[in-house]
Amino acid sequence: MGTRPSTAEVLEEVAAERARQDATWGEGNPLYRDATTALAVLVEEVGEMARATLNGDLDNLRVEAIQVAAVAVAIAERLGAHQ
Repeated sequence: MGTRPSTAEVLEEVAAERARQDATWGEGNPLYRDATTALAVLVEEVGEMARATLNGDLDNLRVEAIQVAAVAVAIAERLGAHQ
């Protein structure tokens, strides 16, 4: 499986995926429409992660995990700092 990356390295990958999402979708990103749509996108990504797990596809599992994290970050960004 290789050397385990640090948290900082993984977060860099998540940030790169967020940048890729924004470059692809811009302000039309479905994550920015509403909370229901954002949750649907997150669940879809979790489903892809589950499929990779069931298929034993560890390389794709990691890719999907980064995408799940990036979508969750996008949702947190959209919601702002509400307390």
